Amino acid sequence: MSQKLTILIVEDEAALVTLLRYNLERDGYRVVEARDGEEALIVADEETPDLILLDWALPNLSGIEVCRRLRARSETRNTPIIMLTARGEETDRIRGLDTGADDYVVKPFSMTEMLARLRAVLRRIRPALADETLIFGDIAIDRAAHRVKRSGRDVHLGPTEYRLLDHLIQHPGRVFSREQLLDAVWGSDVYVEARTVDVHIGRLRKALIANGERDPIRTVRSAGYSLDEHLKAAG
Repeated sequence: MSQKLTILIVEDEAALVTLLRYNLERDGYRVVEARDGEEALIVADEETPDLILLDWALPNLSGIEVCRRLRARSETRNTPIIMLTARGEETDRIRGLDTGADDYVVKPFSMTEMLARLRAVLRRIRPALADETLIFGDIAIDRAAHRVKRSGRDVHLGPTEYRLLDHLIQHPGRVFSREQLLDAVWGSDVYVEARTVDVHIGRLRKALIANGERDPIRTVRSAGYSLDEHLKAAG
């Protein structure tokens, strides 16, 4: 199975957060929360969500300012953002979209419409997530067949290495810490030592460069790992 997509809900209205979480988790998403603008920036940095539902009117820092700051960061520049707001005037919608939001949903909204808009944004902004095949350079993952190929040759991976590659290939160029990879691949409720990530990254790297190809995995000292197309050939 592919990894669940992570949705960050940034909303200070507890009842709405509960309702959104229930419906999103029922639809198969992983949900994380932030209750104000400053917390949103911290959680977005720690969790690298696949999409952010961002309320306009937040304590400490407005949703518009949060959106602007997220767009200024390289790590979240391309993260889909849907603004949630009670402000329905056209000038407000334009302001939200001009700040970098990908869509704009006016409260009160139906949960069916919200989920449809969320799926549409994911398909439009991150089309690879809707596809059965993920491609990075000369590496291709066929998620339906659970197979990996590089330059046409089969790459044989264990289940953990497959999940690692599947996660990294969805976020090319993004550096993930060992802790973030543990949470994404093993799950937050399983205790695994961070050193285990290094072992499985080593196995994944060995399988991908078995024929002397370029090593696509970049090790960032004291930070973690990312997929990078511009690394030198193995050996």
